[in-house]
Amino acid sequence: MPDATPAHEPASAAARAHEPAVPRVPRVPGQEAPTGHAPGRVAAWVGLAVALVLIAAAMIIPAATGWNVRVRWFPPLHAEWMPRLGPGTIAAVVLGGLAVAYAARIAGRARYGWLLLWVYLAASAWLLSLALVDGLDGIGVILDTQYEYMNTARAVTDFGATLQEYISRIPLDSVDNWPVHIAGHPPGALLFFYVLVQVGLDTGLAAGFAVLFVAATTPVAVLLTLRRLGAEDSARLAAPFLVFGPAAIWMAVSGDGMFAAVAAWGICALAYSATAVSRGAMIAWSAASGLILGYCVMLSYGLPLLGVLAVTVLVIGRTWKPLPGAIVAALAVVLAFAVAGFAWWEAYPVLVERYWAGIATRRPIEYWIWGNFAALAFSAGPLVGAAVAVAIARVRGFRTLTPALATTVLLALAGLAMVVLADLSGMSKAEVERIWLPFVPWMLVGTALLPPAWRRPGLVLQVVFAIVVQHLLFTGW
Repeated sequence: MPDATPAHEPASAAARAHEPAVPRVPRVPGQEAPTGHAPGRVAAWVGLAVALVLIAAAMIIPAATGWNVRVRWFPPLHAEWMPRLGPGTIAAVVLGGLAVAYAARIAGRARYGWLLLWVYLAASAWLLSLALVDGLDGIGVILDTQYEYMNTARAVTDFGATLQEYISRIPLDSVDNWPVHIAGHPPGALLFFYVLVQVGLDTGLAAGFAVLFVAATTPVAVLLTLRRLGAEDSARLAAPFLVFGPAAIWMAVSGDGMFAAVAAWGICALAYSATAVSRGAMIAWSAASGLILGYCVMLSYGLPLLGVLAVTVLVIGRTWKPLPGAIVAALAVVLAFAVAGFAWWEAYPVLVERYWAGIATRRPIEYWIWGNFAALAFSAGPLVGAAVAVAIARVRGFRTLTPALATTVLLALAGLAMVVLADLSGMSKAEVERIWLPFVPWMLVGTALLPPAWRRPGLVLQVVFAIVVQHLLFTGW
């Protein structure tokens, strides 16, 4: 069985047993200056300002100029203005208040196992409360729309036959072409919902709850990854920001929220492989990682970009030994789908043709090349600008950083690199507030680098921003 003991813990169990049971208060990784004057303070302000300016410009410029950027009613988001209160309002406000008051304390002092449980419960409650602003419809309606997965998943009677015809039904001019989300994703996404139907979770509401509770595991996987890579202090500092923020609006009921969780667990397994203390454990974890990340390739055409994050994890672990096993396992998944009838490399060019035959040609690149980042700042929250900016600032003098601090910087920069590559691909124009969800947690790891004086105000900003966005805009996800 794979070794589940973090490679960076003390080797002696007896020594751990005699450690004093004192509350744990994480330090700021790499802090060399008194509170309020930590390195990166200027970078944090610059990053936050850039995020806020992007958000404002992306809203104001189309409204002021009449520029039609071809997104539903409220650029840069696929959303409409709809101020409202709902059943989840009080719960969201209460949870947000409790997070500001207690989340950092719990993250700093709880034993790690209990912290992971608290994180999962808190993430589930936060996602649920925001979704319930629209009542049960906030969970049950979205996946049942004509563009989404459930109608097709219920109609499939033979998934093998579906794979055989999958590529031929992607083009817009094909007979009985797929709905937008089926056509826009490899069949691994449809398979997930098909399995839900087969086990009896065949309503939009049941599928919505399934997606929500899977998506809520994302921060748990990220925290395990950080600890395994020797950055437990960073994990504890970032935990509140990984749970409480506006990304939950889209994570709750979007298929991309499920993609984010699967991706995070694949990277977590790779971190365990890179730090395993025995050859058997390394092989087992690398195979698990390859299988999960290989399935990610079958969930979304954008998720091969996770290779950037995977390489970063191996660099941090200072080993390439897991790579062959992970690659073989990932290829096994992709080739299994190919043998069954769906070859990813044949489907992608067809998908590109459909993408450019649709609304993508009418969405101006002059707006979306930067408007995408405004949508990202909505989804991840404005504090993501500060987190990434501090990580960039830490590159200077990188060789002098502690291992934990270097790990945190590298993961945050890997998250940034993935969204930049996605943006430059030209295949992401609008709707990235959900499409880029698998990349968001890794950028938010950079919140662990923020100066101490930023922590509570930063969490207030993220919580308030999430509540305001959910109550003023109807996002349709």
